Amino acid sequence: MPIRFRLAAQAVAVALAIVAIALIPSTIELFAMMQLTLFAAMAVLALSLAFIWGFGGILSFGQTAFFGLGGYAYAIAAVNFQDSTPSILLAIIVPSVFAAILGYFIFFGRISDVYLGVITLTVTLILFNCVNSTSGDEYRIGKALLGGFNGMPGVPTFNVPFYPDQVLTPEQSWWVTGGALLAVFLLLRLLLSLPAGRIIVAVRENEVRASLLGYDPRKVKLLTFILSGAIAGLAGALYVNWGAFVGPTIFSLSLSAEIIIWITVGGLGTLLGPIVGCVLIEYIVAYIGSQQALNSNLVLGAVLVVFVLLLPKGLVPTARDLLMRLVPAPKPKARLAEGHVPPSAAASHMAGAE
Repeated sequence: MPIRFRLAAQAVAVALAIVAIALIPSTIELFAMMQLTLFAAMAVLALSLAFIWGFGGILSFGQTAFFGLGGYAYAIAAVNFQDSTPSILLAIIVPSVFAAILGYFIFFGRISDVYLGVITLTVTLILFNCVNSTSGDEYRIGKALLGGFNGMPGVPTFNVPFYPDQVLTPEQSWWVTGGALLAVFLLLRLLLSLPAGRIIVAVRENEVRASLLGYDPRKVKLLTFILSGAIAGLAGALYVNWGAFVGPTIFSLSLSAEIIIWITVGGLGTLLGPIVGCVLIEYIVAYIGSQQALNSNLVLGAVLVVFVLLLPKGLVPTARDLLMRLVPAPKPKARLAEGHVPPSAAASHMAGAE
């Protein structure tokens, strides 16, 4: 596919996404729009793991650690400041700093991938138990009472930047959440198209060769880990804004497993796939919860087994492969310079001369 055609197609896709985000509040009911707001917030979380796992080769089983830290950082700051603008910034900064500290000891300590997954999983369990044990009145940060297993209800939601009295409506919250999802997606696409993104992928493919080229795989992985933590923290703030509540379950292991299922279903090594997988799985879980006929965890397990066995690439890569088979790429036309005879014609002429 020519580069110009590809860029044009991408520009059209972005324009359609912007139009869809703008028109959704006027085309669907409020309940459906609130569901889409939740799906968009969780899709940002899916992108955070899809980036480091699919392109950085780092499988974190504790991505909800950064998600929960972002949610609690936003809630605590929003209660104290009564303004969502600095609260969102803290929701990004706090998980980033935590990811920098944790990632430094992991990557510069030469810890293998298996132990990396175990450490991130353990950190999530530690954070869950710590927050779950803060139910007394003495556990407060400023005006914010942590609440322990009861969580923090009544968290102030997003407002117009630096105008705390102008709280966003559900429609405006959807525009912010959907816009954040699109912005994160485009940011990661841009990063992966730059030399920095190619270095991330090169380290994933072969750390020894990347180091021989002058790059430090430890620094590359650490920066990738930090960016992933920042995106997960932003997702935590978007999630708390949706429900005006945050509790210890935001660190749950079941959610960590769901993120992996989203990416497996949508397609590892893509950015669109995790979004598709997240929305699809979250819709199925919500539908099952409304029907109360099946166990959602049982259905998720069955979906994971089916996709691992039958569609190991995921939905988006499989659909892309089918499209490439149905629409074959055009064959390049040979350009003949003046006085130039193609090899086949020259061979035929020589054979006739003989």
